[in-house]
Amino acid sequence: MAQPQLRPPTMADVARLAGVSHQTVSRVLGDHPHVREETRTKVLRAIEEMGYRRNSSARALATRRTRTLGVVASDTTLYGPASTLFALEEAARAEGYLVSTVSLRKLTVEKLSEALDHLSEGGVEGVLAIAPQRSAVEALAELRHPFPVVTVGSGSGVEIPSVAVDQHLGARLATGHLLAAGHRQVWHLAGPEDWQEAADREAGWRATLEAAGIEPPLSLRGDWSPLSGYRAGQELAGWVGRGLTAVFVANDQMALGVLRALREAGVRTPQDVAVVGFDDIPESEFFAPPLTTVRQDFSAVGQQGIAQLLDLIEGRAPSGTPRIAIEPQLVVRASTFPYTPQPGGSPG
Repeated sequence: MAQPQLRPPTMADVARLAGVSHQTVSRVLGDHPHVREETRTKVLRAIEEMGYRRNSSARALATRRTRTLGVVASDTTLYGPASTLFALEEAARAEGYLVSTVSLRKLTVEKLSEALDHLSEGGVEGVLAIAPQRSAVEALAELRHPFPVVTVGSGSGVEIPSVAVDQHLGARLATGHLLAAGHRQVWHLAGPEDWQEAADREAGWRATLEAAGIEPPLSLRGDWSPLSGYRAGQELAGWVGRGLTAVFVANDQMALGVLRALREAGVRTPQDVAVVGFDDIPESEFFAPPLTTVRQDFSAVGQQGIAQLLDLIEGRAPSGTPRIAIEPQLVVRASTFPYTPQPGGSPG
């Protein structure tokens, strides 16, 4: 004859074993301050002895708190969005929250609305949207939702609470480094036109040149991929000897393609053309040559994003539209060094 299945222990079972009321057990579980230490110890011992696990659904009904946050993301095959998502999940766990993630191919108004409805039905207390494209932020601003929303990695010009690396500053660091090395002009391979991060990096490059009294050359544009960088690099190689001595590339993956195209064209890096990337992907220090780049602190982005969302949930956020900018860091490697114009050569 089969043995009856034992049910899991309940709060009432814990109360009986500890010799206290159901309400006292609830107070101990809720870390209520008005519980005698002797009673708290007795209840915790009973919980451990019985292997009691609090029912999270019951707790959510009682407290109206699920301790679950939502994340909406797209392009998570790319280094930036993938690193941001991981950092958010890690920071949420550190604060005792679970994360429910919805990954979309494109963040349109319709798809975002469906994602937010799905997360709302799941009882999330707030949502972080990894929305690097301008169109995604505009779509998000059109929607109404029953919980706070923070955008992450959306760059400048956002009318929603946001956390992002200061892309404009990162581009100024990269371009300024090349000018300080003696280059008289810096070319730029920009990212996709709809990405606010790409626009901010391009704006930082342009502003740095103009502040130095240099007319920016026409920038090229890629799609973040090494292939697009390779094709741009083939075009850039044609300008070597006609004023091209330095290139700021909007991400490391495209910089990898640029380096290969220049190498195949017989152009040496950094002797003939210095190259700076952006992101500091783990592979960048193993490029040939190791790549000078701008490092983004995704861990700080995750921590600040979660902290800002929790402030909004708890009503602690300041008035207005909070925006947090994380400072990037220039990492100098062998793809750049002080440039010395050759006698009789074209100006850089």
